[in-house]
Amino acid sequence: MNSRVRSFGTARLIAAAAVVCSTALAVACNIPVFRYALERWTPDSSEIVLFTEGQPAGEAADFLTQLQQQSAAQKGPANATVLPVDITRIEDPGLQGLWQQVRNSSAAKAPWVVVRSRHGRGKIVNHWSSSLQDAKNASLQNSPVRQELARRLQNGDAIVWLVLKPGKSTAPASPTLADCLKMLQQQCQLLPGSLELPEGIGLPGSELYSEIPLLLQFSVLELAADNPAEKYLIQQLSGFQQQAFDAGEPLVIPVFGRGRALEVIPASKLSAELVHDLSQFLCGACSCQVKEQNPGFDLLISEDWNKALFGEEGELPPPPAESGSGQNKAPVLLPIPGGRR
Repeated sequence: MNSRVRSFGTARLIAAAAVVCSTALAVACNIPVFRYALERWTPDSSEIVLFTEGQPAGEAADFLTQLQQQSAAQKGPANATVLPVDITRIEDPGLQGLWQQVRNSSAAKAPWVVVRSRHGRGKIVNHWSSSLQDAKNASLQNSPVRQELARRLQNGDAIVWLVLKPGKSTAPASPTLADCLKMLQQQCQLLPGSLELPEGIGLPGSELYSEIPLLLQFSVLELAADNPAEKYLIQQLSGFQQQAFDAGEPLVIPVFGRGRALEVIPASKLSAELVHDLSQFLCGACSCQVKEQNPGFDLLISEDWNKALFGEEGELPPPPAESGSGQNKAPVLLPIPGGRR
C-alpha cells in the first residue's frame, strides 16, 4: 500500500503497517486498495453471544434460530458467528469472564446478548450488550444504512464517507455538522480530478475479477443518531469516540471494500487535507495481501458479497498461475511515517 497516512491526532492509524510480499516470484499488485479489498478480502465475523440460563427456550430459542440462519457459519449472508452459552455450565474461562464483566457493569440477567468483533490486530471490542428484547429490536445483523453502504460499494464507490450525526439533545460542537458535510461533499467532487488510478491494472498479478466499473467515485452517507432502525450501528461507531460524540461532534467513517471502516474520526480532527490523504491511501496500488495487517474493522452486514460481485456461482476465479506464486509468503512490515499533525 502507499507508504504514508497523515495522522488525525491519534497514533492508531499511523501505527498501521504497509505489507509487501517479500519474494522474487511475486508479481507486483497494482490494483487499488479499495478494489483489492472488495474482490479479495472476506469480512471478519462478528461474534453474537447469547447467554441463557439453561438451554435456550421460547423467545430466546426463536431468536437464536433466526441469528444462526443468517450467519456465515450456516451459509447465510451475515458475517457473524452465533454462540449460545448456558451460564449454569460455562467451561470456557474467557466466556466466564465476559459474563462476569457484563453482570458487574449492567446487572445483566439471562437471557442476555453481547456482540463483539475484531478491531485491528488481536483486539476484540464489545459493541453491544443488552437484554434479549432490546437485541431483538436493534437490527443486529442488518439495517437500511448498511444495505445502502453495500449498494454503493457494489456500484463502484471507492469510499463512502459515513457521517454519524449527533443527537438533537447534545450541544453542537465545533466544527458544525454543516461545515463537515460541506467539506466532504466538496472533496467528493474534487478527488476524482486530483487522484490517479495505478498503472498496470489488468496485467498479470493485477487482474480485476468482477464487472463493477473501476472508478474514482466517492459519496457521503448521513446517519442520524436518533434513527431507531440503526441502534446497533450507532452504538458500535460512537463507542470508538464516545467522548467526542457525547460532546456533540459528528463522527466520520470512511468505508470501503466489503464494508470495512478505516477509522472513526471526530469532525474536529477532519480536514480536506486528511480526506485527500486517506483517499490517496485507499486508491493507491495495493501490495498488501494480508488483510489482518491493515488498519480498520469490518461492519456486520447481511450481504452475499461473492454473489453480488461474481454472479450466481459466487466464486472468485483463481488467479493465473504465473501471478499467484508467492502471494502467501510471509510479509515484511514497513512502518508508515506519521507526517504532520
